[in-house]
Amino acid sequence: MSSAASLTLEQEAWQPAYNPWLIAVVVALAAFMEVLDTSIANVALPYMAGNLGSSNDESTWVLTSYLVSNAIVLPMGGWLATALDRKRFFMICLLLFTLSSFLCGVAPNLGLLLFFRVLQGAGGGGLQPMAQAILADTFPPEKRGLAFALYGITAVTAPTIGPTLGGWITFNYSWRWIFFINIPVGLVTLFLVYRVVQDPPYLSRLKGAGVQLDYVGIALLALGVGALQVVLDKGQEDDWFGSHFIVTLAVVAVVCLVGLVFWEWSQKVPLIDIRLFKNFNFASANLMMFVLGIMLFSSLVMMPQFLQTLLGYTAQLAGLAISAGGVALLIEMPIMGQLTGKFQARYLIAFGWLALCIAMFYSTRNIDLLISFDNALWLRVAQVIGLGFLFVPITLVAYIGIPAEKNNAVAGLVNFMRNMGSSVGTSLVTTLIARRSQYHQEILVGHATAGSPAFQDRVTGLAQGLVHSGLAPHEARMQAYARLYRALQAQAASLAYIDTYKVLAVGAAVMFFLAFVLKGNHPGGGGEMAAG
Repeated sequence: MSSAASLTLEQEAWQPAYNPWLIAVVVALAAFMEVLDTSIANVALPYMAGNLGSSNDESTWVLTSYLVSNAIVLPMGGWLATALDRKRFFMICLLLFTLSSFLCGVAPNLGLLLFFRVLQGAGGGGLQPMAQAILADTFPPEKRGLAFALYGITAVTAPTIGPTLGGWITFNYSWRWIFFINIPVGLVTLFLVYRVVQDPPYLSRLKGAGVQLDYVGIALLALGVGALQVVLDKGQEDDWFGSHFIVTLAVVAVVCLVGLVFWEWSQKVPLIDIRLFKNFNFASANLMMFVLGIMLFSSLVMMPQFLQTLLGYTAQLAGLAISAGGVALLIEMPIMGQLTGKFQARYLIAFGWLALCIAMFYSTRNIDLLISFDNALWLRVAQVIGLGFLFVPITLVAYIGIPAEKNNAVAGLVNFMRNMGSSVGTSLVTTLIARRSQYHQEILVGHATAGSPAFQDRVTGLAQGLVHSGLAPHEARMQAYARLYRALQAQAASLAYIDTYKVLAVGAAVMFFLAFVLKGNHPGGGGEMAAG
């Protein structure tokens, strides 16, 4: 019998000592805490800047520093779990995340806060993939869909809750408490992981087998991913390739990441198992998870941004408008876990992309400057229905035809692709809205000229109303021009949002067709491939 077959039989015979659902809740709690921290600090940045004596631009590095270190550790998760042993690596990450959360909360200046955020991101980078890998090994194939549904709740709903929770904590207490709340949760979770989580026997034999410290791979990964993350986060702010800083980082990212692929391909025990991408389903699942990250964070950023910047909603009210989407996902995810045992994953994926495409197109027809709170709430619900049909089955597809000993590597790469998609999605939305707003503003300004009778009648009517309110005629006319220009800017921005939703609809349509070329799996069979 081959060693691969022996590992598979050993994995099938092994059972955890504790109830798998208890283990699932424990590791999902750790992952939820980490994902929450990717977005909870967003609304607190102005408070941090004011308290620490820094500018608003400088405070944005609080987000970037976390994302950079997080993105570097994510794809290394499989290698680190093999080198250290998965449970130990998971506990080290959890301890580092919890300790650095405390240090972030007591940081006396921005420099130390950024350093502690780097440590926090590094610790958090191991939590998501290891939580998913533990679930894959803890549950038998027929229950894996339900387990991934629980994990999906953390990955999809935590970013939705983050800004609202962060805003409430910052407004009512202090921005430092968005870090302090991690401490009790982290300590309790660390104790529970120590007590209930076990590594399968095959991982003990794989531990440290042939593992060598790959200095070149680590350097290429850190430089490439770090540079890419900064480009995505700061690109629009610095006018993309109009900035020498962004151009330099883009070149570094391309050179290092291309070099990383060639280097890792030649290694017997690679830092990142690039050869997994030879499996068509795995490569397709990673592409889809990347696009899913784009869709999730694009839509998550757009709705509250639209409500706050154009309709004057507070951060808390905008958060409430999108919270219904989180509730819908909480209801939908367990149902999806059940459906994976009845239908092939590729058909559920196709339906999810189709629903998402329809929702994004529907958004282009219903988002405008007169949208009500109720309509915005239900529009967000429509947008997340498709997302709920994607996360669990795409994760299942990634494991089809992959041996159990590769579970750690699979989880690391899948989560890395989703996180990078999230960064690309946020950057894509910011850039598209800014550029398309400029385009539509130029078109609209072309109709608002001195030679346009309709425009002049509108100015005159508005000026007369302001005169009746007590303004002098000249001042009233200047005020009328200013108000009409603001209205023109708002209309141009709303058209830019519509354009962006169209781009997302097209992306979902492309993924819909790709779903049909995926290999089928036995419903309820986890990673087992269907015959046809």
